[in-house]
Order: sequence, then structure tokens, then C-alpha cells
Amino acid sequence: MSAHPALLAMDYFGPAISAVLFVLIMSFVPEPTRLKFNAIFAAGAVGAYLNGGFGVWELLYPALATPVVYRGLRSHRYIGFAWLMHAAWDIPHHLWGNPIWPFMRTSSFGCVIFDALIAVWFLAGAPSLIAWRSLGSQRGVEEPMRQAPQTVADYGANDFLNPRRLPE
Repeated sequence: MSAHPALLAMDYFGPAISAVLFVLIMSFVPEPTRLKFNAIFAAGAVGAYLNGGFGVWELLYPALATPVVYRGLRSHRYIGFAWLMHAAWDIPHHLWGNPIWPFMRTSSFGCVIFDALIAVWFLAGAPSLIAWRSLGSQRGVEEPMRQAPQTVADYGANDFLNPRRLPE
């Protein structure tokens, strides 16, 4: 176990910029693919520190995080919580254990920042930050309005559950 290294400005800004890029790239991934992919991605991060310098104690984090990540298959908030758990596990690795990247001694500190920032996005429901517009609206051409149903056959089954949508 080694003493934690001195931190430079890029140790703060690099992970923050990376987190913003991660969120922007993930905004292009449509739901529910975004949810499933990020649950799997968070599950992979659970095993990142096995053999990270704490011996048998390294098994504690996967035992606690795996059920949370499993719940993340259905909820962005659980994925956010899993990333916060990972950020919390990064702190002792930065201070006393092995860094996540052996060639970069401050990588666990950067992981704390990255994980915490993307966790905030997931806790907010992982909203897309990219405004999608149709090709027609990008050219300034309005899309045609859907025609109102004319007969009972034009209505869906659920429309009859709403009395305001019944045909006259």
C-alpha cells in the first residue's frame, strides 16, 4: 500500500470533462438500450478492483454492489447509486490501495470524480441532453398533422376507456 500522490489540475478536470463526454455520448443511445447498456457497464465496474490491494476485503464491494446493479436493469436511479458506491470504493483505493490503472497513480481519484458526476446524471433519470428533431422539422418543414379518427374502427382499444375520446 502506498501513500497517495500529489494531485494536479488535470487530475480534477480530466475526469470531469470525460464525465460530460460520457453523458453526451450516452444521450445518443435510445431508451431502453441506454438503461440496459449502463446497467451492464456498471456491473463491469464492480469487478474493477478485485486484487486492488485489500485482500479478502475486495470481495465485500462486489457482494454489496451486485444486487444494486441488478436492480439497475430496471432503474437509472439504481445505476446512479451503484456508481456512487463505486466512487466510495475508489477513495480507499486512492488513499491506501492500488490505483485502478497501475500506470497512473491518481487514476482512482479521477475515478471518484467521474463516477460521482455520472451518478448525478443517472440519479436524475439519465435524461437525454441531445434534442432530437425529425428531418422535416430540421429543414423547417412541418410534419403533417395526424387525422382525427372518423369511425369507431379508427379508435384503439384503450380509447374506449376514456369517455372523452368516444366518437359522437
